[in-house]
Amino acid sequence: MADVVQYRLERMVDELDELEQLGLFSRCEIAEIVKQRRKFEYRLKRPSPLKQDFLAYVEYETQLDTLRKLRKKSGTREMMKQGNKKAKKSKSDFAGLRRIIEIYELALKRYKGDIDLWFRYLQFCRLRKNGRMKKALAKVIRFHPKVPGVWIYAAAWEFDNNLNVLAARALMQEGLRVCPTSEDLWLEYLRMELTYLNKLKARKVALGEDEGTLTRDPRSFDEKQWRDDNKELFLLLDEKKDGFDDGTNVGSDDSENKQGLFAEHAMNIFQTVYSAAVEAIPSSLNLRKRFFEILEGTNLSDYEVTRREILNNIKTGFSTQPEFWEWLARRECDLENDQETTEEVIISRVEKAVQVYEEALKNVPSGTMFSLYASFVSDIVARKEGETNITGSFSHGVNYISHLLSIYERAESMGCITEDLACKHLSLYLQLRQLDEARKLAAKFCNGKYAESVELWGLRITIEIRCITRSSSPSDADLQSLFELLQQILMKVSVSKSENLWLKALKFYANQRQYFDKLVEISVVTLVRDGGSENGFSLSSAIVSFILQKDGIQKSRDIYNRFLALPHPGLALYRHCIDLEKNLASIGDKDGLVNARKLYESALASYNQNVNLWQDYYHMETKMGTSEKATAIYWRARKLLKDAAEFVASPDM
Repeated sequence: MADVVQYRLERMVDELDELEQLGLFSRCEIAEIVKQRRKFEYRLKRPSPLKQDFLAYVEYETQLDTLRKLRKKSGTREMMKQGNKKAKKSKSDFAGLRRIIEIYELALKRYKGDIDLWFRYLQFCRLRKNGRMKKALAKVIRFHPKVPGVWIYAAAWEFDNNLNVLAARALMQEGLRVCPTSEDLWLEYLRMELTYLNKLKARKVALGEDEGTLTRDPRSFDEKQWRDDNKELFLLLDEKKDGFDDGTNVGSDDSENKQGLFAEHAMNIFQTVYSAAVEAIPSSLNLRKRFFEILEGTNLSDYEVTRREILNNIKTGFSTQPEFWEWLARRECDLENDQETTEEVIISRVEKAVQVYEEALKNVPSGTMFSLYASFVSDIVARKEGETNITGSFSHGVNYISHLLSIYERAESMGCITEDLACKHLSLYLQLRQLDEARKLAAKFCNGKYAESVELWGLRITIEIRCITRSSSPSDADLQSLFELLQQILMKVSVSKSENLWLKALKFYANQRQYFDKLVEISVVTLVRDGGSENGFSLSSAIVSFILQKDGIQKSRDIYNRFLALPHPGLALYRHCIDLEKNLASIGDKDGLVNARKLYESALASYNQNVNLWQDYYHMETKMGTSEKATAIYWRARKLLKDAAEFVASPDM
């Protein structure tokens, strides 16, 4: 291996000598270059070199060659100021490029299947214009014929860089034969053909032989409609043209015919490619949607007819899919792309979209369809909400809100209500401050099919709290009623799923000693059943924090010792209690450090392979304890840990 590396370095001698003679690099810099290259060469000669080794070498050589170019450019500028001729090309000008290509080829021999590496190489060849692009494309197509992006990249290079339309078309068609189910390939092929035709038309326009382009202007239809509605304004001008021919309309019919031929040819291409793509991928709604978007951006002959045909075709094949109706309705409205639309136009578009959704519910009466419908109306309400409050009397806004409520009610009556829709229905009532209606509905959901839905129960508890606190302080009957509801769900659902419910309950009853103590007893039962949490929400830690704020440190110590005595208390509780005691020790509490040590020892009895726990224990002793105890912990950790390397490698060890 050393002989091979030395041989490769010796081949660089002439190049490096030339760089020194030209004054581009000093002797020290060249020595550093040799050192770095030797290091990279040894990496590449390992039994199993990594992909990153090759990429790092390429990056180094690229930066080095860039620096060489900058220095040479600066030196050439100085020579020209002194009246000397521009320096000729030398061996060093091409050595860096050749070396980068060589590294890439070595990498690709080893990692033939890495498509990302191939594209890096193609991008390098394209930017450097080193004449190897064709060869590189042929290789990547040979190794990865099933990757559509390869065919698209090759065709784009032929089309844009070589201006070879025939070669680009041949590549695309071969790619479609190999990858007939690639949506991107079909769409890019259509775009390429339409772009080529549009370029031909633009060339004729530039030569004065034609007018217009194949790109559709969305305003053209409105302008044509306006001209048709105001024909009388152009009557005199038309009469003048009929009575006096100044030669400007000579050949106008010819021009229109040429323009029609281009549009007709483009439409034929579109229909041919569309038909073939649909035949190859008959079950793809997304493919048809993307073809339709391309059609809407072009100005082709029989545009309206083809547009209706494609829509009818999509509707026939996908009328049972909610995604189709969602796309159709959103396309009818399309308020996001037109921010300056008047309110009358917005109302008209929303009504059209609503009609589409209503038709969809007749064809696909499902929870998904109702959810999409509700989301659309919610977006309209949110758009209006930017202008005024949701409960305000803005124009048509209340109609949208009442319509949204009716959607939720219809979903429930038709048996299509989902948990998500039920939550949104309750949330809307909360936003509208209709607490009585929300209370009845929440009770209906939680006593019915969603009796174990934590999210719905969370909304129900929120509604109940608002109801019993909206006028005055809650009565004993209200407190008892709410507690019974909480007890009903907290005993049923696992602690890991009911974080929000527990926090609401603890916060609400924090100053009600009788009920808070009952919540603690319920928590003990559920923790015995479910165990403590090692990550995320820790119920026992939350209760310890509440008691610390309310009753002080002694009570919190009593309660955390009670929780730690339960089966599987969880690492999160240990850490929380340790942090509590360490904070007390840092402000002078004598028992804090002693209790923290006890907690660490108790935690390590169950979690003796946790490296972070050992490290934290060691750091506490180095800061607050004694060096003897810290040393003892260090050696215990090294002895007990199966993999002590991470513990020893810590920068603070």
